[in-house]
Amino acid sequence: MRDPDQEIVQIVDEDDNEIGAVARHIMRKQRLIHRASYILVFNTNQELFVQKRTMSKDMYPGYLDVAAGGVVLAGESYEQSAERELEEELGIRAKIRFLFDHYYEDDTNRVWGRIFSCIHEGPFTFQPEEVADGWFMTIDQALDLSTKEPFTPDGLEILQRLTREQQT
Repeated sequence: MRDPDQEIVQIVDEDDNEIGAVARHIMRKQRLIHRASYILVFNTNQELFVQKRTMSKDMYPGYLDVAAGGVVLAGESYEQSAERELEEELGIRAKIRFLFDHYYEDDTNRVWGRIFSCIHEGPFTFQPEEVADGWFMTIDQALDLSTKEPFTPDGLEILQRLTREQQT
């Protein structure tokens, strides 16, 4: 596997306009705004696949995550990133559907995300460097579990937005 710290990632401004590309470790160190793809994987029972991140992840190690996905590489579209990440992380190919764009910011992370969903029943082949485990659960179960276990804050914010928008 390539060294993730050396991957060249797309850097963007506050409006998601491309302004450059740098190595991932520089993006993290300087807290530059970057792009990421997020794919919510559902089964035909409308349950969401929640994965446990490995302890070696550079952001939110060991946290639960509601989405497959990752940083958009330089020269790559959000859609290309989503398809690549599904195959790398979960070993699957699936038809992705655009949901919405979302900006997230905290003390360590500033990211424009494009949110997709797909339907897949598994089986999944986890990328050992990224995914430690995973299972399907309802969205309500995931939101309830997030009050007891650490979830990636960007993914949790996306899931909360999705549920709000589905209620309107």
